[in-house]
Amino acid sequence: MSYIEGESREQRVLFPEVLDDYISEENLVRFIDAFVDGLAMEELGFDRTAPQETGRPPYDPRDLLRLYIYGYVNRIRTGRTLERECRRNVELMWLMRKLRPDFKTITDFRKDNRKAFKGVFRQFVLLCKGLGLVGGELVAVDGSKFKAVNSGQRNFSQKKLEERLKKIDEKVERYLDEMERGDEEGKDTEISAAELKQKIEKLKERKGRYEELLKELRASGQSQVSLTDPESRAMALTPRGEVSYNVQTAVDRKYHLIVEQDVTNEGLDNHQLFSMAQKAQQMLGQNELQVVADMGYYNHEELKRCEEAGITTYVSKPLVSKNTARGLFGKEKFVYEADGDCYRCPAKERLDFRFETQEGDKKFRYYWTNACPGCALKAQCTTDPRFHRIKRWEHEAVLERIEQRVKANTVILKLRQQLVEHPFGTIKFWNDQRHFLMRGLEKVKAEFSLSTLAYDIKRALNIVGVRGLIAALN
Repeated sequence: MSYIEGESREQRVLFPEVLDDYISEENLVRFIDAFVDGLAMEELGFDRTAPQETGRPPYDPRDLLRLYIYGYVNRIRTGRTLERECRRNVELMWLMRKLRPDFKTITDFRKDNRKAFKGVFRQFVLLCKGLGLVGGELVAVDGSKFKAVNSGQRNFSQKKLEERLKKIDEKVERYLDEMERGDEEGKDTEISAAELKQKIEKLKERKGRYEELLKELRASGQSQVSLTDPESRAMALTPRGEVSYNVQTAVDRKYHLIVEQDVTNEGLDNHQLFSMAQKAQQMLGQNELQVVADMGYYNHEELKRCEEAGITTYVSKPLVSKNTARGLFGKEKFVYEADGDCYRCPAKERLDFRFETQEGDKKFRYYWTNACPGCALKAQCTTDPRFHRIKRWEHEAVLERIEQRVKANTVILKLRQQLVEHPFGTIKFWNDQRHFLMRGLEKVKAEFSLSTLAYDIKRALNIVGVRGLIAALN
């Protein structure tokens, strides 16, 4: 029995094969072609949507957008790799109609149209919404750190610069001592005097650069500076404080589709909740929306703004009370009684309102009881010799409603991880897009729009298939 044999490479073909025969009806590129063809490119903000009457003809932005969507879906993101694929990939030959743009044209397109890609992402979300793939009732919001194009060695905080300047001074002092010892002994040390002078000059030059950076950092009011990508930041909860961007997503409950996304260079999530929730609400066209997030998003003002906008939030309250950390009764042990405008302590004593203060743009009310000195539970309650004082924000009722809601709906909190961690895992590990290729906040926003668009396309294809998506376009 022989093996299955291929055709001879010298075989002549009388009638050439049609490229379309190589692309099945369920091939992804057929949807990409139809989807991009239906976009209003000028309204989305793409450049060169109408070619000039004179000069060399440009590439149609639709073709380059098709190329990028295909690339991000298939884990191909760099301009040079996309250029190479256009010359050997049959699917891209079909999609691009055998166009072969060079890598500079490809990368410039992503750079020059960075603000338009988010509109393409939103158009696809609207398509999914029309197909019934988006429930629009509950979304989970979360953030993750994606590595920036900036080494930790080229990121400096004031403390880091001061430490490096101190080390340079110590090294210079040590080298000078060696030179002095060599002069006294009348012979060269392990390193010659000329070499020591050269090292000292290099250290002084480096010290001058660090001093200039420190001066600029203090003048700017920023906490750190990055040299390669000035808008990136070293962030906590990353390996060795990796220089990163903080990406945000809002994921719909029904099929785990990303309905809104953004990128920020703020290291913490506690100022992102309202912005993400409101954008998701507008994207879904809902007057009311339920949003679940982890306790990293807990922020008084953000939660209040969400409630005012008709957004029902589920966010656990972190226990940050100093008393709780000491093993004493924290504020969570005191119950507020709205009818009497007072608190009830664990010993059942009543803490009455005493005075109100303005702290910045917030008003706070203070409560305590004079029964504390003789209370049997005082040792477990406070170290203050007088009383345990409770501080209440003027809109604390909002936080209390959220706390009660969270306690009554623990299932929703468990759903959060299932909803929002899955897309991050897919984008970072399965799609190998855990780091950005471009520099600058606006450019990495464009990159993440393409990454989330690719995730949603693959997700929707698994649910309805290529034909179902194309039918929805028509």
